[in-house]
Amino acid sequence: MSAVTPRAYVIPVPIARVLSLMPASPRQFAFVTGLNLLLLRHLPEDVLEALEHRRLRIVVRDAGLDFDFELAQNRFAALSGHAKPDLCITANAYDFLLLTQKKVDPDTLFFSQRLAMEGDTELGVLVKNTLDAIELPILDAAMLSPSVLLARLRDTFKMHRS
Repeated sequence: MSAVTPRAYVIPVPIARVLSLMPASPRQFAFVTGLNLLLLRHLPEDVLEALEHRRLRIVVRDAGLDFDFELAQNRFAALSGHAKPDLCITANAYDFLLLTQKKVDPDTLFFSQRLAMEGDTELGVLVKNTLDAIELPILDAAMLSPSVLLARLRDTFKMHRS
């Protein structure tokens, strides 16, 4: 990971206004589907146990979006935004992208005040250390091709029907 923080990109306000108008349900569903397809398989069993029924919120500051979710029965599931989260992680979209691509260290963003974590400190450390321990970038452009995503989605549904 880079020790130097790349220059911050911020979503322009007019685009953020449009994004923030997206209905919560489809947005939440898309987010947890992405987590299940891209992240879930990288999480060790002990982390899955520690995250079980812990409420998490991701706030994408510059896009005006937030995502409330939990891990339930070894799957990420969307939550309504009414419950107070156990952990809230806030950053701009570009900084989240840098984190998922492992192009910047979370501590670097935290100390430059571009990433904030509020709530359960122990849970925050667990999430940070877990993401640091994943060796490959979580978000790799090759993983987002329609054929790869459809195959992974098909395999996920087969696994949960069994």
